[in-house]
Amino acid sequence: MRVVSLSSLFLTLVSTLLLQCLGEIEQASSPPRGWNSYDSFCWTISEEEFLQNAELVAQRLRTHGFEYVVVDYLWYRRKVKGAYVDSLGFDVIDEWGRMMPDPDRWPSSRGGKGFTEVAKKVHGMGLKFGIHVMRGISTQAFNANTPVLDVTTGKAYEESGRQWRAKDIGMKERTCAWMKNGFMSVNTKLGAGRAFLRSLYQQYADWGVDFVKNDCVFGADFDLDEISYVSKVLTELNRPILYSLSPGTSVTPAMARDVNNLVNMYRITGDDWDTWGDVAAHFDISRDFSAANMIGAKGLRGKSWPDLDMLPFGWLTDQGSNEGPHRKCNLNLDEQRSQMTLWSMAKSPLMFGGDMRQLDDATFSLLTNPTLLEINSFSSNNKEFPYITNKKCRFRRVRNRPFTCKSRYLERNSVMGALALGLTSCKDVEARGWSPKAIDDDDLDQVCWKEKSRSGDQEPFCLYKRKPLLSSEEYLTYKNHYDGKIHLLATKTTESCLGASRNQKLTSKESKSGSFSPCGWDVNQMWELKHNGTLMNSYSGLCASMRQVKANSGPNGVRAWVATGRRGEIYVAFFNLDDNKAVVSMRMDDLAKAFPGKNFSTVSCKCREEWSKKDFGVVRDTLSTQVEIHGCALFVLNCTYT
Repeated sequence: MRVVSLSSLFLTLVSTLLLQCLGEIEQASSPPRGWNSYDSFCWTISEEEFLQNAELVAQRLRTHGFEYVVVDYLWYRRKVKGAYVDSLGFDVIDEWGRMMPDPDRWPSSRGGKGFTEVAKKVHGMGLKFGIHVMRGISTQAFNANTPVLDVTTGKAYEESGRQWRAKDIGMKERTCAWMKNGFMSVNTKLGAGRAFLRSLYQQYADWGVDFVKNDCVFGADFDLDEISYVSKVLTELNRPILYSLSPGTSVTPAMARDVNNLVNMYRITGDDWDTWGDVAAHFDISRDFSAANMIGAKGLRGKSWPDLDMLPFGWLTDQGSNEGPHRKCNLNLDEQRSQMTLWSMAKSPLMFGGDMRQLDDATFSLLTNPTLLEINSFSSNNKEFPYITNKKCRFRRVRNRPFTCKSRYLERNSVMGALALGLTSCKDVEARGWSPKAIDDDDLDQVCWKEKSRSGDQEPFCLYKRKPLLSSEEYLTYKNHYDGKIHLLATKTTESCLGASRNQKLTSKESKSGSFSPCGWDVNQMWELKHNGTLMNSYSGLCASMRQVKANSGPNGVRAWVATGRRGEIYVAFFNLDDNKAVVSMRMDDLAKAFPGKNFSTVSCKCREEWSKKDFGVVRDTLSTQVEIHGCALFVLNCTYT
């Protein structure tokens, strides 16, 4: 039991005032860097394995800015027969329903010490210690109906003349959509719900935690109430803790604007694994967040950064596996260079996921490339640059000519085609377009989107709506949640209802929209049509929208990004997303479209390419190079303007 003394509270108050008066060091002033256990261990990592990796991060990566070492999820799950990523009843919890490290995997946690000893060892290496946590409270604690701790008294939380317990605060109807047996939201409108969350984060601070990755609270699993209250608690602790959100399925810039000032980094895609499809899926979303000026925006006690997810290089495991690192990364070197270059140009946090004990020279060189790390930390004006041309090169063995190239210009105004269902913040004007439509049916009406697709080949998108068909027991239990709510069906006869969040974790390349599954009482399938034309989901509080999809969209073609360096240099990156080699070119005077105010009409730039180490000499008119399949070219330009 943790009892907070008056002297402890006084010291906390003094520390808070000193931070406010003397000025606190800006948190996440540049994109955070570090190592995370998930890509190589999934949930199975032990204390010994973690500290081995941490020591190697300290020895090999710390001087390159990699300062966080993070234990990813389920550190509290016993590694025994029957336990897996969504099993129930295998977790270690304390008397207050809070997660505790599995003592068999984390022996230093015995005796209620939690991660205190591990954090001390990490800090002794000159690193910072992080953990992964899920939303709200665990199903196991809910079923055990554990009491809620009041950290101001060290006793059970009391209000209205009674003690409060897990079943008073847990919202069983709001379980994590892709981890049904794991965790559920807590009711932050209740004092006891807020007390529970405060007891969690106070404990993390007491352990010496410096970084928290909060999962199943963002994207399609949005829980703004929890994010807001946790952020408030973190500002009141006497220990700075970096706050990270996950996952990023269905995230839009409008959604991110609701949270960026509350956190330090937030995922903007599903999980990134070592497939080219996952890497290529990051180009459009990175472009959108850059255009929305979200890179390095105001954050919790400092700045916030759109997070493209971990770097799955080196020695890895598989998603959802009970096995540790056992295979090499599936991306080839060109694909890894493209991923690292995009992550750096988009100023994403850089969290390496491979087993440090098997770190090869090629991966080490990529992670510590000084040009990329300079761009990642110190560049500005980072954006996609559409003013390029592309010659597609196809392999054709004619005599001694290995390939031929056909030229075309990159389309700058892409043709828009079909409509696609997605989620966004209900504040987003693009969410206002739904209206009811009566049909000749006694039981069903429709909800329809306001417009057809611009291609003209689709009728207005409509869904059938009806009141939830619940048993009397379900209705009595969840009546307050379901008044005014509707189920949405694709057809008249189906018994499958639209849910906002998928019932499994998605990778970056997988669909971002909701899915249909058998209708039930889950609030993930509950919607409310508002008077302002929005269609709000009860699970996430997000609204459905129909967005025009580019007719030629997909992980293909060529892309380019540009940025400026702190010494006046210009960075230009060409990417080839196609399955054929390409010759990519740009006119130097088009740089004025990205950097207005500079005269590029008579510019001359000394140019070198990072990966080939080729010196291009002085470039005045056109910059052009061949880019390998799924590869990239990264140029550093030092220009003279006349």
